[in-house]
Amino acid sequence: MSYQPQDPYFRRAKAEGYLARSIYKLQAIDQKYGLLRAGMRVIDLGAAPGSWSQYLLEKVGASGEVLAIDLQPIRLAAPNLRSLQVDVFSAEVEELLSERQWDGLVSDMAPATTGHRPTDQARSAALVERSLALAESAVRPGGFWIAKLLEGPDLMPLRQKAAQVFQTVHVYRPPATRKGSTECFLIGLRRRP
Repeated sequence: MSYQPQDPYFRRAKAEGYLARSIYKLQAIDQKYGLLRAGMRVIDLGAAPGSWSQYLLEKVGASGEVLAIDLQPIRLAAPNLRSLQVDVFSAEVEELLSERQWDGLVSDMAPATTGHRPTDQARSAALVERSLALAESAVRPGGFWIAKLLEGPDLMPLRQKAAQVFQTVHVYRPPATRKGSTECFLIGLRRRP
């Protein structure tokens, strides 16, 4: 099947005022696992252009908070949204996240792809590993973690690592994932104390 940039999810996102079709991946994960509630504080890694942050803001409401981090600018503003244009591997990110305990961390980070599958999968795995390390230090006990991964040989080792941090770890492929994509999501529930 050929790549279709303007598939039904793209058109739906446009019609509903979302910045990207990826909104429906997070929405499906949230509906399946019941993660987000009003008043939560959530970190959004790889946030640009901002569709996941849009969804998070809707779910956490005015009493919640979203911290959006990306190398690219985030095209979104809200009173309870703080955005940071910085590399997720920087010490600045660790300092910022250590200021308080967060209810969850979501990551839609993806590497700049090369077209060489093993390289792309390894780069994706490194981003997942980074998001897991940040979740381990910043997410409160009982909190959650979601991270996008390009499936490959790192899936099971990453799932095992995540199981040391979270009581339950799922691998899920939302319906909005494009056919032919190797993308899946690791979901960690109930961070261990």
